[in-house]
Amino acid sequence: MLKLLGLVIVVLIVALVVFIRTRPDRFRVERSALIHAPADVVFSMINDFHQWGRWSPYEKLDPNVTKRFEGPRSGPGAVYAWSGNNKAGEGRMTILESRPGEFVSMRLEFFKPFAATNQGTFKLVASEKGTHVTWSVEGENTLMGKAISAFLDMDALLGKNFEEGLANLDAAVQAETPKPELEARAPSLKVVPAVAH
Repeated sequence: MLKLLGLVIVVLIVALVVFIRTRPDRFRVERSALIHAPADVVFSMINDFHQWGRWSPYEKLDPNVTKRFEGPRSGPGAVYAWSGNNKAGEGRMTILESRPGEFVSMRLEFFKPFAATNQGTFKLVASEKGTHVTWSVEGENTLMGKAISAFLDMDALLGKNFEEGLANLDAAVQAETPKPELEARAPSLKVVPAVAH
């Protein structure tokens, strides 16, 4: 009986490993939102890691997190490293490329609770009502990532954080810039007068 039980356990473990290995090799999570501010205002809040404490949902994971900034204050080469509790973990973000009012790309390195390197991107598109921001992260699905994704919906889990972060970003930029200034800096609408017949 014990021999049969042991055999069943081995078969289940092998089946689980095989299932985990069939999970996708790469992942991508993306969310978009309208931020009610001009693209240059939104860009400055994303392109400067010193501003992330005002809107990033990950900042509240550990109020006592240790932060370290390196390189230039903003733009390519700017680095934000952190070390915190089990929820915050330990890692580093480095801005690789940025185009004012359009795009910020960064490398995301995680050291704890487990190692991973991903690509983070913010795309900004100006509109008459503000700026459409798309926040995405993608990378290789490690064996640990595949195992986690077999039991948790990572898109829903990370996506919820992105949605919260974009809502926070909207609130932060509106608090940063007085409404009359936002309206003055918003793209103007061309009004074509009616022609009398």
